[in-house]
Amino acid sequence: MSVIEVVVPQLPESVSEATLISWKKKVGEAVARDENLIDIETDKVVLEIPAPQAGVLTEIVAQDGATVGSLQVIAKIDTAAVAAAAPAAAAPAAAPVAAAATAAAPAAAVAGSSAMPAAKKLAADAGVNVNDVAGTGRGGRVLKEDVQNHLAKPAAPAVAVPAGERPEQRVPMSRLRARVAERLLQSQQTNAILTTFNEVNMKPLMDLRNKYKDKFEKEHGVKLGFMGFFVKAAVAALKKYPIVNASVDGNDIVYHGYFDIGVAVGSPRGLVVPIIRNADQLSLADIEKTIADFGKRAQEGKLGVEELTGGTYTISNGGTFGSMMSTPIINPPQSAILGMHATKERAVVENGQVVARPIMYLAQSYDHRIIDGREAVLSLVAIKDAIEDPARLLLDL
Repeated sequence: MSVIEVVVPQLPESVSEATLISWKKKVGEAVARDENLIDIETDKVVLEIPAPQAGVLTEIVAQDGATVGSLQVIAKIDTAAVAAAAPAAAAPAAAPVAAAATAAAPAAAVAGSSAMPAAKKLAADAGVNVNDVAGTGRGGRVLKEDVQNHLAKPAAPAVAVPAGERPEQRVPMSRLRARVAERLLQSQQTNAILTTFNEVNMKPLMDLRNKYKDKFEKEHGVKLGFMGFFVKAAVAALKKYPIVNASVDGNDIVYHGYFDIGVAVGSPRGLVVPIIRNADQLSLADIEKTIADFGKRAQEGKLGVEELTGGTYTISNGGTFGSMMSTPIINPPQSAILGMHATKERAVVENGQVVARPIMYLAQSYDHRIIDGREAVLSLVAIKDAIEDPARLLLDL
């Protein structure tokens, strides 16, 4: 027997532990090299743990739902048992009765096994067959959000609700949601948060985008959006006002000589903030490609922990959901965050004339412990000026 251990991968310093979600294999089953054995959920992402070598799973040390840490042993594989496992796998072919029984077994048993634990619990508590829920996770896996959406659908007319019934549902927070809640509360308690506002005329940028979007997409293979320009504008402002790109560490102020911009994106598991590293060194096309890639992989649950860790400044676009104004909360240990909002036609005065212009409200929340109002306001004005005159970004003005 040649037994090897399956361990939790090394987690970043900012991630102390993870939760085992659902084993894909049972003890005694053959596994192939690099085959996914189990998904683990951290407070940032869901990761897959592949089999380091082919063999037979001989022991599961940590069960579904267990909390584990870096390099913890969670299973054992006998690599010398591969040959013996192959005939066992073919056994059902020699037993037609057993095969028929398996074929006759409810398909729900297979489908239910692809549901996340939180989804199974919510479905059970609500009296819903999890197999009736369409899964949007990887490989059709049913997520808790899928069950919630299923429950939110109008009830069938034939089902009568007794008069006076007041239904409730109690579901546990996912590790991601719990961590987001913890960090937001931490931010509110430890930062002296203030928010400064401004408005930006989006017409010059919209005209530029409309003029070049087709050529841009043909040349670079990615759509020309607005977020890339805002990332560029933010970097330009942070270069002028380095304190906005700094962070607090105890009694020290840490000035960062690099620009790692977090871009908030939605995912089936909630809000995540992947980081565009060294954004100052990237072209507009590179930034747009990175953002598009983040958005795609966030929906698929394939963002890595390292891509969600760090960052010196964050941009959040609530305008995609129709938000007109908000006061974004700083993402610790950062000291500032930019909130974008919906663009609306508004009446403005230009050269003594009232004209209609597409206007977006901007909000920048900042930690007043190290950022004074002057730097906060001027850095936001610098972003506004760059967006209203995109040539500034090309001329470094």
